[in-house]
Amino acid sequence: MSQQVLRKVCLVGSGNWGSAIAKIIGNNVVRFPNFERTVNMYVYEEIVNGNKLSEIINTQHENVKYLPGVKLPENVYAVPSLIDACKDANVLIFCIPHQFVVPICKQMKGNLQPDAVGISLIKGLSHVSVSMERMSDVIARALNINCSALMGANLAHEVADEQFCETTIGCTDPSLWQMWKDLFHCEYFKVNCVRDILSVELCGALKNAIAVGAGIIDALDYGDNTKAAIIRLGLIEMKEFAELFNDEVNDDTFFESCGLADLITTCYGGRNRKVAEAHVRTGKSFEELEKEMLNGQKLQGPHTALQVYKILQEKGVEQRFPLFTSIYRICYEGESPEHLVKTLRDHF
Repeated sequence: MSQQVLRKVCLVGSGNWGSAIAKIIGNNVVRFPNFERTVNMYVYEEIVNGNKLSEIINTQHENVKYLPGVKLPENVYAVPSLIDACKDANVLIFCIPHQFVVPICKQMKGNLQPDAVGISLIKGLSHVSVSMERMSDVIARALNINCSALMGANLAHEVADEQFCETTIGCTDPSLWQMWKDLFHCEYFKVNCVRDILSVELCGALKNAIAVGAGIIDALDYGDNTKAAIIRLGLIEMKEFAELFNDEVNDDTFFESCGLADLITTCYGGRNRKVAEAHVRTGKSFEELEKEMLNGQKLQGPHTALQVYKILQEKGVEQRFPLFTSIYRICYEGESPEHLVKTLRDHF
């Protein structure tokens, strides 16, 4: 009998979401015999309180900058060199801001195991082209690997605190489903796998733009009824946007955690909602507020609204998507925040 090839896991990214996932993965790999026990986590090196962040993580087992107060398993090892972190890995988990995917993949290309597979936990669209590129597409093409996607109502601090939640994995190869479940599923993080990766990943990106609309509504001091309309109509436009690229979109995917649940969570508790509200109330730019409010994290919502609008404009269908179009125009064309409410009244 041939010897079983162990799965060696590398986390590419170590922000609050990456660190929360690292806690789950570090605990899960020791439960199953098909994984190596050590999990490498690529850490962009920073100096925190006079010490290297990677050294702090490896001695204190805590990401004190991005996920303070949460202990990471001791088998999660922070590595400041991307190539060293991933060179022996054949399971790659991408948890970086979408703006950095292309340069990161360029560094990784040619340094991976031949049987490597990947999964994207990145909620964004490619910023390189106005054509619709999901992060799993970008990763798969750049590295010539199969790449799945994990999306859901998964606020990092709640996951790290072991509050129950669900998530959805989009994977076109069902033979990988059990491996992904072994790696991510636990008593407080419930995993469901589906084939419809396009809808899973689009939901993860598009909900950030809708959350900007929710933040605008909050800043205008409208109540939950109005925000509920934003959520409902946003879900409709998300589904119709997916149908621009796939005639066989599965409606059920939009009622998975990646769809309706993540949209609700983001419109009430996410960073895009929070910063959009501050943008309207203070008049400060999104760039200023990102630096002031997010402790090094990146804001995806306004950029996603820009990407979506460019795609809609290319296809000549802006009028079919009044919510996305209104959010774009408020963010980038100086339209007043009240335009969003006018859109709700006039177009739906």
